[in-house]
Amino acid sequence: MKKLKISFLFTLLSILSFIIFSGVSVFQSNSFDQTTAVESKHVAKNKNLDKYSDKPLGAFVEINTTTFRLFAPNALKVFLITFNNYDDDYGKAFEMKVDKDGVWEFIVRADLTNKYYGYKVFNNEYDDLDTLPLCVDPYAKAVATYNTYMNPRKSIVYNEEYNWENDEWIQRDWKDLIIYEMHIRDITAHQSSGAKFPGQYKGLTEKNIKGGLPYIKNLGINTVELLPAMEFGTMEIPFEDSLSGRFNTWNPYERNHWGYMTSNFFAPAAYYAENWKNFKRDEWMGVDGNQVTEFKDMVKAFHKEGIGVVMDVVYNHLSEYEIGNLKQIDKEYYFRLDENGNFIAESYCGNDLKTEAPMMRRLILESIIYWMKEYHIDGFRFDLGKLIDWETIEEIIHEARKINPNVVFVCEPWGGGYDPEGFSLRDWGAWNDQIRNGIKGENPIDGLGWIFGKWYGNNSPQRIKSYVNGTLVRDQHGLFHRKEHSVNYLESHDGYTLGDFIRIGTNSVKHDSIITDVDKNILLDEEQLRLNKLGALFLFTSQGITMIHSGQEFARSKVIPFNIEVPDEHKGMIDHNSYNKDNETNYINYFHADMNKELLDYYKGLIQLRNTFDAFRRADYNNIEFFEKANSEFALGYSLIYNGDKFVVLFNANPGTEETFSLPEGNWSILVNHVKAGIEVLEKVNEKITLPVSSGVVLKLN
Repeated sequence: MKKLKISFLFTLLSILSFIIFSGVSVFQSNSFDQTTAVESKHVAKNKNLDKYSDKPLGAFVEINTTTFRLFAPNALKVFLITFNNYDDDYGKAFEMKVDKDGVWEFIVRADLTNKYYGYKVFNNEYDDLDTLPLCVDPYAKAVATYNTYMNPRKSIVYNEEYNWENDEWIQRDWKDLIIYEMHIRDITAHQSSGAKFPGQYKGLTEKNIKGGLPYIKNLGINTVELLPAMEFGTMEIPFEDSLSGRFNTWNPYERNHWGYMTSNFFAPAAYYAENWKNFKRDEWMGVDGNQVTEFKDMVKAFHKEGIGVVMDVVYNHLSEYEIGNLKQIDKEYYFRLDENGNFIAESYCGNDLKTEAPMMRRLILESIIYWMKEYHIDGFRFDLGKLIDWETIEEIIHEARKINPNVVFVCEPWGGGYDPEGFSLRDWGAWNDQIRNGIKGENPIDGLGWIFGKWYGNNSPQRIKSYVNGTLVRDQHGLFHRKEHSVNYLESHDGYTLGDFIRIGTNSVKHDSIITDVDKNILLDEEQLRLNKLGALFLFTSQGITMIHSGQEFARSKVIPFNIEVPDEHKGMIDHNSYNKDNETNYINYFHADMNKELLDYYKGLIQLRNTFDAFRRADYNNIEFFEKANSEFALGYSLIYNGDKFVVLFNANPGTEETFSLPEGNWSILVNHVKAGIEVLEKVNEKITLPVSSGVVLKLN
């Protein structure tokens, strides 16, 4: 769940203010040879919620012909508006025909490739062509956006071929996934990355640089999960100023950086295709459609290195940072409304999409299939998945697997409810918040978890054992029917980084301290280093899907910099909700990775261990046996056997006492201890082993 997404309803004042602000002007009449203007019947009182059509939607170019189709069953009239240039105030208006199923159509006897267009939708008999907002095509393949609040957009008739060079989807068993959650811009935006195209799709195709793709490959990661990369609303109201009856008191950055305000489900975000150091207000972006090719180049570059690409997608709500989308096309059909016609917003994001409506379901499904076929995307992570109805969830995975049997589907199992087991029953994976909260804790101030030697909430030794096994329903309080449905993680884009959680949890720094020396803050002391390693070791030796967030591997810290021209009263503090910051709060600083190289190398070693030995991914439930005679409730040990290999994994989460374990019979090689991790033998032991405080080991039978 994205915090601090402010929900609101657009009023008539919003619409009028947008029109004045964006400069939408009177449109000229038809000028192409072929017109199909008709007088539409009044259908506003008929909500047409059961309407459905199989016709292709969007803009399609064939030989000297461009067809436009829009589904809007409750509209009174719809006009297609075309533009020669992205910044034209005047366009050509064509009244469209509607069929019995609510699909509006207009055919132009010309190839309009690379031209711009939108729709004017009449939902009221008093609507006026001049004052209606220009609506973006929900099926637009590329979009040009004017960077200001309400994000005025024009759809692009996109019709380009691409050479994939025999690229295919990555076929990988879910058990083998090691996911690296990352933001496209943040991963190369910092100067330390060495990228020539910092913050762009292109930056992730560069070789021989310190950051970006070479860094991810060197870690051993096999799958990246991109924070939202479909076209999204980026601009908020000017800070401490009003616009359209709203006063911005919450976001001095006037930005939505993470991208959880999707506006177009078929178009890649132009935000990551622009060559600028600082994002610019009151300018157009995405006007040439290059974001399409650059996104494909990025995916192809990852695939060439054997790295899968998963997209974080938002189908539960629509961007509220704009006007001229599904809300103005057909509010009654596409959105869940209360009895007074107001948006329901269990997403806390201003609106919830009516995913159960047949054509909304079709839009979601076709979007997924499009990204798989057109962009070779290997999987999807659904934001607030519980807000998507079950029939849609079931149909998505059924149809997607016809294309790629190994396509990845995981989600946040909350949003208007909480049901990870429901997703597991439908063969979806879900983020495992039990392991996150149980191992590190729920908050670093008064909710510390197991690695700190604490039992937070209802956590217990039995639950810790359950996490090792994939948090299965066969264990009491388990969540999943198959271990590969459990996405095990300790850090994500939401909340404090694991490094900062530990810094605050150990009282090394207060959550509201002013940090003047960022380098000193990032450098781990002995206690912080041990706790980071302990959490990582538990994560990488547990059954299920493993996920880390970018920078977790070197205990990244999100300190808000002082040298930004933004009136932020929290400058110098650690940030736990950096959704609005296109600055060094979020950028991956590879100099800091060098400073905490011991932890970085430890993560590399754990990734190598997990990739090398199937036991940590595929061991059967019955082949994991826990030691019952540990000396402390914070001492945990177990053995596991798979394919002839036998391992022992031991943890001492007690912060004040060493723990001695008796080992099973045999000679054991230590592969992981409190200093190093990997597949090389560090030491050989038998009979007994003593673990320092806050540490763990992995041993392999010789």
